[in-house]
Amino acid sequence: MSAATSGYDESTSPPGPQDADTPRSAEHARLAESSDMSAPWRMWGPYLAGRQWGTVREDYSADGDAWASFPFDHAVARAYRWGEDGLGGICDRYGFLNFSVAMWNGKDPVLKERLFGLTNAEGNHGEDAKEHWWAIDGTPTHSWMQWLYRYPQAEYPYAELRRENAERTRLEREYELSDTGVLDEDRFFDVQVTYAKNAPDDVCIVVSATNHGPDAAPLHLLPQVWFRNTWSWGHDKRQGTLTQLLAPTLTVNGVEAVEAEHGYLGRYVLAAEGTPEVLFCDNETNAVALFGARSNASRYPKDGINRRVVNGEKTAVNPADTGTKAAFWYRWDAVAPGETVTVKLRLRPAEPDADMFGAAFNRVLRSRKTEADDFYANVIHPGLSDDDRHVARRAYAGLLWTKQLYRFDVAQWLDGDPDVPAPESRRGKGGRNTSWRHLALADVISMPDEWEYPWFAAWDTAFHTLPLAHVDPDFAKEQLVLMCREWAMHPNGQLPAYEWAFGDVNPPVHAWAAWHVYRIDGYRDRAFLIRVFTKLLLNFSWWVNRKDADGSNVFEGGFLGMDNIALFDRSAPLPPGYRLEQSDATSWMAFYCQQMLKIALELSRGNQAWDGVATKFFEHFLAIAEAMNAFGSQEVKLWHSDDGFFYDVLVAPDGTAEPLRVRSMVGLLPILGATDIPAWVSTQVPDVAERVRWLQKRRPQLMGPLRSRSAPEGRRILLSLVDKERLARILQRMFDTEEFLSPFGIRSLSKSTGQVIAKVGGRDASIEYEPGESRTGLFGGNSNWRGPVWFPVNVLLADKLRTLGRHYGDTFTIEIPTGSGNHCTLVDAADLIDSSLARLFRPVDGKRPADGDRIESSDSPLWREHPTFSEFFDGDTGEGLGATHQTGWTALVAHLLNPRLPPDPRWAG
Repeated sequence: MSAATSGYDESTSPPGPQDADTPRSAEHARLAESSDMSAPWRMWGPYLAGRQWGTVREDYSADGDAWASFPFDHAVARAYRWGEDGLGGICDRYGFLNFSVAMWNGKDPVLKERLFGLTNAEGNHGEDAKEHWWAIDGTPTHSWMQWLYRYPQAEYPYAELRRENAERTRLEREYELSDTGVLDEDRFFDVQVTYAKNAPDDVCIVVSATNHGPDAAPLHLLPQVWFRNTWSWGHDKRQGTLTQLLAPTLTVNGVEAVEAEHGYLGRYVLAAEGTPEVLFCDNETNAVALFGARSNASRYPKDGINRRVVNGEKTAVNPADTGTKAAFWYRWDAVAPGETVTVKLRLRPAEPDADMFGAAFNRVLRSRKTEADDFYANVIHPGLSDDDRHVARRAYAGLLWTKQLYRFDVAQWLDGDPDVPAPESRRGKGGRNTSWRHLALADVISMPDEWEYPWFAAWDTAFHTLPLAHVDPDFAKEQLVLMCREWAMHPNGQLPAYEWAFGDVNPPVHAWAAWHVYRIDGYRDRAFLIRVFTKLLLNFSWWVNRKDADGSNVFEGGFLGMDNIALFDRSAPLPPGYRLEQSDATSWMAFYCQQMLKIALELSRGNQAWDGVATKFFEHFLAIAEAMNAFGSQEVKLWHSDDGFFYDVLVAPDGTAEPLRVRSMVGLLPILGATDIPAWVSTQVPDVAERVRWLQKRRPQLMGPLRSRSAPEGRRILLSLVDKERLARILQRMFDTEEFLSPFGIRSLSKSTGQVIAKVGGRDASIEYEPGESRTGLFGGNSNWRGPVWFPVNVLLADKLRTLGRHYGDTFTIEIPTGSGNHCTLVDAADLIDSSLARLFRPVDGKRPADGDRIESSDSPLWREHPTFSEFFDGDTGEGLGATHQTGWTALVAHLLNPRLPPDPRWAG
């Protein structure tokens, strides 16, 4: 938002990332040494997944039901193939050695080792985590991290949560953990894990648990260390070993230690303060218990520690004190009300010593905390309110904690492994992801959410990079480049969507994100811009060749990330002979053209060899704009002149066309097709300037989207998909409180939408305004674009209104709200959207709108101090919905809360 709406003077803003050559804090200095993921300071991080069970990569079933193939109940006793999971854990960059915290309250049927939630089929609104946890703090090199888990003292109500949600309809709220009563009277432990690196390979760890309840309660804490199972499948026989270090001095000095030896990592030692019992088993499947097998690969399989602690089976763990999984077992029979118990551990290559948990250990913790404060003092503007600073820092922490290792070799997954039974035949032709055999990732990727979305989605990742660029521009750039690398991008140029269907289509926002990351990083890394741009040339060609069926420059993109926004599932095949010409797909392509044009112009400033590419995208945008305006008959076009809105058009086998008159985000997206061409193009990019003049003379009918004005620096040109008249009519609806404008941003469907019913090839289809959770089963019912506010498209709309506003200035105003008589410029309108999004997290009478009616909105500071960053927000109340722990693209709030970088004199946006 602008300085005016934020309440501070932008001229006093701290130096941006472009000044990183002069480190402003100790963490900035570490970042300067750590430009890529192979850097020592990045070796250890929160790369351990919050959930590995129920993912596509672990699905070797006959029917492709990933949730049922590897359910939560199997995770305690079954070895994973592609990754690991745990609570508040860390692992090395390659995921060989893992550390996390398990706990037990003396009542649960299993150790609390990993996050639990309902599967897609179990939840009345799709998959849903049934836990409370928060990323408290973190720095980009993970030199400092804190994570908090809220653990009930009563037995965890697994069965009740499943049963009650199964009985509820889509018209009812989800049944949450807080509804069961186990959190009443604050009868829970807050278990916090803190990491502070003394050196890249020396990690100080503190696990503390506070009893917030009114009575004393028992607690078991089990810090665990284990190797990912790479040896059972037949490709990599390398197996690490964990053994207890037995030395009299360790016992005398109150230290226990486990030695980890691995063929790639080498030697590490995990030492624990005190004299906990050390338990060992193997990270091997208990096939006897799960599948009725005759024997197991190990006498002490993966669930051995669980059976020893929960069931008291002493024979479940290895008496020889060796294995591939180990735990330090700490026990308190009664933790008093208000009491905090603490465990210290240290992971490093060196031998334990007598003073390893003494004064030096504590100094590391204090130093890293101070350095984290210094780092964010240089990232978050000091003029923000305390509440806004808290929200921004938590948003950054969530982003950094959801950097997770993603391993998936699709060819190996499809073909199966040598040492296990062959996968089902369904993996052959026509099965899931069979055309993506090239994809082979073993990279740290910014995930949307560590439980609901423990996998990447291409357009999610692109949005993540904007806030990431404020704290870790190198990682942000690496993420954008990674999606375009040969082991991710399809040979045909398509970007991978997400693991459930890599071939689905996400909106083309990659170029937009790359440009903004380039800006935030100070317009200095042209090599990055070239690397992304050259690969996006292939992706752009894929769009043109695959999503424009008849070469008309009107596009059919599919669902384009907006799930159930239409009358029907736009990813599903239409009845034979029908096709859907999409207003939003065509708008996205116009937007894509413009972003590629902007990058090409920037590259042309240093090398005129890029001039011709810039010209290509300039002309391609004009062609799309012409097609969008000319498509259809005189009566049926994407633009509906009576309604003053853009719609999708359904084309029947006989060629007749019908607009699908549903006012949704689809009709707002043409606004995205706006960009300005600065005055210097006429002198510094002569090929483009000459081509513009040629087209103006020879093809004047194409030049409708081009508008120019005089400016002090010369004539500036605006390219806009919509003219002023259409823009005014669209914005009249967009800023109408009875249509799209909510107090918390722009809704994805007009509030005025009653039930719309249509027939499509003999099929009935319907849609109506749904401000909150989805009432349909499309896309599992866990996502709703039929009314709620979605952060990413709001940010895009504001960005483009600002572009339009810079061009038109005070000569173009609109009423906000519509009918109020309050006239605003388009820049003011953009600021309003940004402020509305920020308002979701700003307390009103002590309550954040995003907390809604959930337990986070209670009067207790134990809840109110922990903002959550939900997937989307109720279009009427602002309550956060969907993945309610998601940071992902909602971390854009941190980007909005900071003042904008002053425009580079070469560019105005």
